[in-house]
Amino acid sequence: MSEGKKQRVLILCTGNAARSPMAEGLLRHDAGDRFEVLSAGVQPCKVRPEAIAVLQELGIDLSQHRPKHVDEFAGQRFDYVLTVCDHARETCPVFPAQTRTIHHSFVDPGTFPGSEEERLARFRKIRDEIRAYLRAFPPEP
Repeated sequence: MSEGKKQRVLILCTGNAARSPMAEGLLRHDAGDRFEVLSAGVQPCKVRPEAIAVLQELGIDLSQHRPKHVDEFAGQRFDYVLTVCDHARETCPVFPAQTRTIHHSFVDPGTFPGSEEERLARFRKIRDEIRAYLRAFPPEP
């Protein structure tokens, strides 16, 4: 990384609907201007309203998040690519050698059945797990 430039981080999950947009919002919020943070999916779909709601509880606005396909970032330089689900890790495109790819799988909160309050509780749990994980980012080499 050249001096004065923000490190670029791409966060990937399957749909870019819950885990990766929550991680993008959390890292952007908690790390300040240290990183340029983006997220995408390998099969993008609509952002889950529960993800928007549980980040709004922290003052983080995801309401304008547009799910993106990882191919939108083909050929771009990233310092880190974080995969937050096993499917994204298995289907993640190859990035240049200088890109550090890091994997940590989080349960997909969107697959959890139950009442709205039970689903929100699951999203909060995953949000908090992702936040705790990102607090140690970037890891030591």
